[in-house]
Amino acid sequence: MRFNPKARLDRSRVRDAGRGSSRGGGTRSMSLPGGVAGGGGVVGLIVVIVFVAIQVFGGSDTGGGSTTSPASSTYDSSRLADSERYAGCETGADANESSDCARVAVENSLYDFWSDTLGDEFEPEEAIVTFTGSVDTGCGGATSAVGPFYCPTDRTIYLDTGFFDEVLEKQLGGPDGGFVEPYVLAHEFGHHISNLQGNLGQVRGDTGPQSSGVRLELQADCYAGLWARGATTTEDADGNVLIDELTDDDIRLALEAAAAVGDDRIQEQTGGQVTPETWTHGSAEQRQTWFRTGYEGGSVEDCDTFGADRV
Repeated sequence: MRFNPKARLDRSRVRDAGRGSSRGGGTRSMSLPGGVAGGGGVVGLIVVIVFVAIQVFGGSDTGGGSTTSPASSTYDSSRLADSERYAGCETGADANESSDCARVAVENSLYDFWSDTLGDEFEPEEAIVTFTGSVDTGCGGATSAVGPFYCPTDRTIYLDTGFFDEVLEKQLGGPDGGFVEPYVLAHEFGHHISNLQGNLGQVRGDTGPQSSGVRLELQADCYAGLWARGATTTEDADGNVLIDELTDDDIRLALEAAAAVGDDRIQEQTGGQVTPETWTHGSAEQRQTWFRTGYEGGSVEDCDTFGADRV
């Protein structure tokens, strides 16, 4: 993945909350996917905790999903401290040299893509917020163990960037590469699009390969593929292309990352038996299939996992 050096970056929706920035109330516990831990012991428990990565962190008592209204945003995440981590990110040239600035450029690309795709129906996310250790969100306190997540209450994407090396690669056996994080960000942005469409309200808390939670996750994977297909056409505010090149190797890394966070792969990694009836995110095959559906099909309608007979 290579960014256009002449592109101008908009930092207004990307912030860093620093280390341990909870403003009070402690760290909220999360409802974990039932039956995933298997016999993995302490290491398995760590993997189970981060298994909620790349998902929706629900508000109040919803656990892994959300029933918030599509456009609600009752929490002002701008009140979070900002470490000025992204202050030097001004151009695509900066994005080619810095993973932090690349994060800003990917957000800009996602914003432009979905704004063009949805037109008047599009509303931007509040922010992408990076943090270290813990963070206070509209959905409660969270730690790095949660992994990247979207909070529908404040319409914000949160991630501790150490997740990619420490968890996805080392614990889950996922790939290490430049396009892995853009895939994850695109997936989380996909949850925001599902939120705008009202699809988060369709999640009923059921489990299994055809469950509503799995359909939500697969829709986000499809939306990530849809963005990847159009990424090289996205532009900055001045009309400069943001992304010069997206290679076959980039898409391979996205597919490998999608497989690494499949329910069956997680269960295999924890040393437990693969139990499809407990799935909440979809199998490796399902996740790859729906990313390809977006990448190869190229329309929002192709990503209607809730309308599909089977996913």
